[in-house]
Amino acid sequence: MKRVFFIMIALMAGLLATGLQPSQARPRQEKSAADTPAKNYFTDVMLVNQSGEKLRFYTDLIKGRVIIINVFFSSCHGSCPVMMGTFQKIQDWLGDRLGKDVYLISMSVDPQMDTPEKLKEYAAQLKARPGWHFVTGEKKNLEMALRKIGQYVQVREDHSNIFIIGNETTGLWKKAFGLAKIEDIITVVESVLNDKG
Repeated sequence: MKRVFFIMIALMAGLLATGLQPSQARPRQEKSAADTPAKNYFTDVMLVNQSGEKLRFYTDLIKGRVIIINVFFSSCHGSCPVMMGTFQKIQDWLGDRLGKDVYLISMSVDPQMDTPEKLKEYAAQLKARPGWHFVTGEKKNLEMALRKIGQYVQVREDHSNIFIIGNETTGLWKKAFGLAKIEDIITVVESVLNDKG
């Protein structure tokens, strides 16, 4: 529980750094017995993946999972191809564990251009397998999700070059530099994957 508290504090610090006040970040909604602090924080804002599937941010992408998140846009010619190459290597390293033990989530910072159809083509170029979601959605929904993970930017080229690696079950969340050596990133992923809480 202590670890979850510190993670929530860290996430709130990232949120405040974006200029949002906590009261703005969490829309008022009726709570149900199934609501958890994590669900209340991340919310179930609706997103869509490269297959056109509607996905709730917390319930369908984060809850009970080990995830690795990066942000990108498909027409990027700077750091995105390098980071996507790293995701391909992580996919290969995971093998059959992709989509079972670990999920990859690539979130677009350009929802206007990155439609599900465009992301499907992009995923095919990267030979993405099931368990690797390329996520877009309505601009306001995607912006909300990006704010929750401290990755919202006003200009797409300003996006972060970090990977967010989280184990929602144990509450352990770490960051890794997306342009680092693959061995170093895998070490961080293993530490989160193998965390027992």
